[in-house]
Amino acid sequence: MAVRKAGRTQRATAARRTQKKKKVAASVKHSPAKPNKIKDVRNLKTMSGKKPPAPPQKSGFTQEPGFAQAVQNYEAGLKAMQEHKYERAKSLLEKVCESGVRELADRASIHLNTCMQQLGKGSSSAFKTPEEHYDFAVSLINDGNFDDARSHLEKILRQNPKADYAHYGMAALECLIGRIEPALKSLNDAIRLNPANRFQARNDSDFDRLSDDPRFTEVLYPETEPEPEIETVIRKKK
Repeated sequence: MAVRKAGRTQRATAARRTQKKKKVAASVKHSPAKPNKIKDVRNLKTMSGKKPPAPPQKSGFTQEPGFAQAVQNYEAGLKAMQEHKYERAKSLLEKVCESGVRELADRASIHLNTCMQQLGKGSSSAFKTPEEHYDFAVSLINDGNFDDARSHLEKILRQNPKADYAHYGMAALECLIGRIEPALKSLNDAIRLNPANRFQARNDSDFDRLSDDPRFTEVLYPETEPEPEIETVIRKKK
């Protein structure tokens, strides 16, 4: 009887082991498999080797040839107008109008008309006498408007090449802007046409830059100094 009982016990133990194995197998069979995580590994070497796309070029009048020069002339022209240097402004604005840059040319043409109106006020026909015209040129020199002053002095000399006072004014202008050679030439012409200009130049501060030049001394203090034969009114700059 003891043997039979031991046999039953062994069979019961085996049966329990079999049931346990089935449960484990069933749990493994029905458990959903976890998906494998795939890392998004970028090829840094490939990415770094790529060049960024070039930015698109801007289209417009800024790409037109000569645009930078046209802008420079336009700004310089406006500055000259603010300083009442209408001759210089006119020259600069005319270049802008001829540049082909439409956006600037349209604006420049408006300012150019203003310059023409201002220059018309100071045209030679607006003065009753050449001396009055010269006085206007002198006022421009006093204001530092050398370009316009030169233009008016040249007009006077074209109309009357023997206008000694215009040569004298041109000599003073050239000296003030540091053009020594032209200043000496114009001064010589003024003295040749009217020796009285020699005495005026000796005390004229406009010729201070020539004070140490021996050629200036020779012009003002020649060995034989003739007395002035022509009496004229030498107009000083106010």
